[in-house]
Amino acid sequence: MFTSPYRSKNFDSLQAAAQQFPRLFAPRSERSHKGTYGTLAVVGGAEGMSGAVILAATAAMYGGCGKVWAGFNQAELPFAVIAARPEIMLATAAQLQARNDISAWVCGCGLGLGESSLRVLQNQLALAHERALLLDADALTLLACHPQLAAAAPRNTLVLTPHPAEAGRLLGISTAQVQAERSLAAARIAEKYRAYVVLKGHRSMVCSPDGSQYVNKSGNAGLAGAGSGDVLSGIIGSLLAQGIAAEEAVRGGVWLHGAAADVLRDSEVGESGMLAGEIAAAARWLRNRLSAAFAAQ
Repeated sequence: MFTSPYRSKNFDSLQAAAQQFPRLFAPRSERSHKGTYGTLAVVGGAEGMSGAVILAATAAMYGGCGKVWAGFNQAELPFAVIAARPEIMLATAAQLQARNDISAWVCGCGLGLGESSLRVLQNQLALAHERALLLDADALTLLACHPQLAAAAPRNTLVLTPHPAEAGRLLGISTAQVQAERSLAAARIAEKYRAYVVLKGHRSMVCSPDGSQYVNKSGNAGLAGAGSGDVLSGIIGSLLAQGIAAEEAVRGGVWLHGAAADVLRDSEVGESGMLAGEIAAAARWLRNRLSAAFAAQ
């Protein structure tokens, strides 16, 4: 008999909060197939930083995406297959950006800041007008350093997920100034780039292009570790690829990411040493557990 390694001390509270995100926890159709749940492309992974793309792509698989590509900003693939995750398809960034069957894009995880990284981002902005695009990490730093790129920002759904230092770069102000007025900083970035903005940190702030805001209350200090942001990008990207409306995908993805960390804390993993990959797996469990609970009502 299977015994779940997860538990929640406050499942009723999680279920109450999850009611904000009905599409996120809707049951799957018995007639669905992998194409039903979209194809996400994750672009980044410069030499020495391949792990960031793998974490985001893995989180997208755990997030329920039908198919996931990992695209590496390298001349050749760093490996032929990810042994621990053979479900993920691999390509160089250039190869992946030539495809026309992608439902949504994530760009920036381990992308790097060199000339090749800038070219990848320029190409990404040029081709993403019809598909949702999430920019994270190095893509945000490049966007801040090259203001002319803002003019090429997608006319469709754009999501930016800065931590406070990246937010400061995007606005040309200090990290301390961002932290002093987080709501205002998120709103200014959303207006400047016509984007959904996730200002990460304690009580992550989500601001929509129309100025509406959402303060996330899930999560704990276990999220303060390498790769946590990559996992968040993969989860949100996965939900966008699945066709969930942008506002619910972004807000719900942020909430699910934090709630998964709360599940790990309650499951005696604890906050210290919580791994990014553990968060992705816990998010899968929680999404399915909540879907079952809502279906049983």
